[in-house]
Amino acid sequence: MKVLVIGSGGREHALCWKIAQSRKVSKIFCAPGNGGIEGIAENIDISPNEIDKLLDFALKESIDLTVVGPEDPLVNGIVDKFQENGLNIFGVNKKSAQLEGSKAFAKEFMEKHGIPTARYRMYTHMDEAINGLGEFDYPVVIKADGLCLGKGVIICQTKEEGIDALNHMMKEKAFGSAGETIIIEEFLQGIEASLLCFVSNGKIIPMESAKDYKQIFDGDKGPNTGGVGCLSPNPLFNQDLEKKIQKEVLSKIEIGFKNEGLDYNGILFIGLMTTEGMPKVLEFNVRFGDPETEVLMPRLKSDIVDIFQKAIDGSLKKEDLIWTDKKCVTVVATSGGYPGKYEKGKEIIGLDDLDKDIILFHNGTKKLDNKIYTNGGRVISVTSLGDTLKDAKDKIYSNIDKIDFHGMYYRKDIGKIY
Repeated sequence: MKVLVIGSGGREHALCWKIAQSRKVSKIFCAPGNGGIEGIAENIDISPNEIDKLLDFALKESIDLTVVGPEDPLVNGIVDKFQENGLNIFGVNKKSAQLEGSKAFAKEFMEKHGIPTARYRMYTHMDEAINGLGEFDYPVVIKADGLCLGKGVIICQTKEEGIDALNHMMKEKAFGSAGETIIIEEFLQGIEASLLCFVSNGKIIPMESAKDYKQIFDGDKGPNTGGVGCLSPNPLFNQDLEKKIQKEVLSKIEIGFKNEGLDYNGILFIGLMTTEGMPKVLEFNVRFGDPETEVLMPRLKSDIVDIFQKAIDGSLKKEDLIWTDKKCVTVVATSGGYPGKYEKGKEIIGLDDLDKDIILFHNGTKKLDNKIYTNGGRVISVTSLGDTLKDAKDKIYSNIDKIDFHGMYYRKDIGKIY
């Protein structure tokens, strides 16, 4: 069968890498792909947001299965359009994608269905939002409503920082229309965790747990990023917490799907904060996480194509997901300046010098004249399996300095639990 993967990051590289292991697959295309994906799939020069072009390509090539990586095409209705044209596609429809496309929609969904989350207020006017800051203690969290590539969340330590963040989003329009509505939310203190789930006909089937590292500097300091490191499983996930998540979160989400008429098939990513032993939902995403995908795909023993097909036809069961007991860690090498301004086009050297058991996923690269160059803020995810998290982490840190490009930066503390 022929498979089309949509996207260009480390998540898509990890998906292509896993799909390539399926005996059912004869050809993989990736639109637009990157310098690393090119080794296992044919890159197609079509943007993820060019839905009509992607549809024409899938019809012309008789694509048997399309897998959507990023959120934008899902929010813009790519699944609905492909299905209307008789194509097999894995991802959520436009109505369901509102859970990520609008933080206001997601918070209202949680509130309506009794899903534990942080206390919040929603505003569309600057003056009202500034007054609303008085209802919260500090630190406080300010979020742009729409899609911001993981950067539309600011943690403010003082009222002055809160006003600056509101100016940044609402007046200066740093995130465009995504900041026309903002959420002010209480800051939850605790341990953050990521739970990626397959959803088949509204039934949630969790994957193995993971923990990502969002802030750019060691010690969880500095501005938020799209994620600069990850590990799986999350050491804090025990049976007691899993039971609480199932009862207080997953079962209520499934009821919400039914009550809201959400025909949900695809991925549900749940960002969680555990405070005093109780899970609360920070956010929903409607696609594979990045860098979570880079640590989950190496641990998945099942054929991912079988999982996609069963999820689409509504027959997926928990026992279809088989995982290795090995642990997995990834450390993301970024361009200097990320998540702010950064330069592209820096040659990357040393990629062929790594130990053979290192798994390398490209996030933002391009290939030109048989050389690899930087092409994004997050550049390379250096990944390893190990019998323990320490083994996996140590293997990465003994290899990552073999890689070099101008301005290269990475956190030195991935694997440490804060």
